[in-house]
Amino acid sequence: MRLILCVVLALAAGTNVAAQDQTLADIRQDLTLLNIEIQRLKRELSTTGASGAGSASGSVLDRVNALETQLQRLTGKTEELEFRIDRVVRDGTNRIGDLEFRLVELEGGDVSQLGETSTLGGEAPSQVAAATPAPATTSGGGTQLAVGEQADFDAAQAALEAGDAATAAAGFSRFREVYPGSPFEPQALLGLGKALDAQGDVRSAARAWLDSYSGYPRSEVAPEALFRVGEALGRLGKPQEACVTLGEVGARFPGDPFVAEAANVRAQLGC
Repeated sequence: MRLILCVVLALAAGTNVAAQDQTLADIRQDLTLLNIEIQRLKRELSTTGASGAGSASGSVLDRVNALETQLQRLTGKTEELEFRIDRVVRDGTNRIGDLEFRLVELEGGDVSQLGETSTLGGEAPSQVAAATPAPATTSGGGTQLAVGEQADFDAAQAALEAGDAATAAAGFSRFREVYPGSPFEPQALLGLGKALDAQGDVRSAARAWLDSYSGYPRSEVAPEALFRVGEALGRLGKPQEACVTLGEVGARFPGDPFVAEAANVRAQLGC
């Protein structure tokens, strides 16, 4: 770089010294030559500029290894960002569904007519499994679980089955905070609703069940979640909405055991 700068200054100085004895055409020619020289030096700079990947004395293998390391770092960063974005989308979609339910309920509308909440940001072209920072086990569907994820879910579920509603509700709530986007998310919402219902908070329970169904309409607990939403609406003094919601259980999940449960509750409500 220092040599190139000296050459440029020397060319410019030579032009200035001889300028007084030159004609206008000579000066123009010198300027043209100087411009050509500067452009050539710029090309040399662009092709020989050192980068952080390796020195000029490094072998080709060293440079390839450095590039591979950089590629691995970028790949890891991309996967991390993808996991974070997926978390935001899932949480945002669930929150939107909850807001829709609350707005319809406050306005006296028919919550049973609420469709599936559209995914925040639009549907992704393909669902890529998010990488967890410390995979330990695998769920039944083949999805990797974080360390402690299965144990924490089982602990909250055990508290619910033991009749400890307060501990279960706290456990499921904490589970959702610690493991956002977990494959157990629909089951955790279902369990949270049951725990809240056992404590007498029917309205919050119905919202948890609605989040479970609207966020995961194809999960294995979706029929039960939809049934419990309808049954809760009946207890909240909204028999018409409850009848419609319970009727959707059989329409959407024919053959599921909760279809019979929904029919029994519809009969009790006089649907």
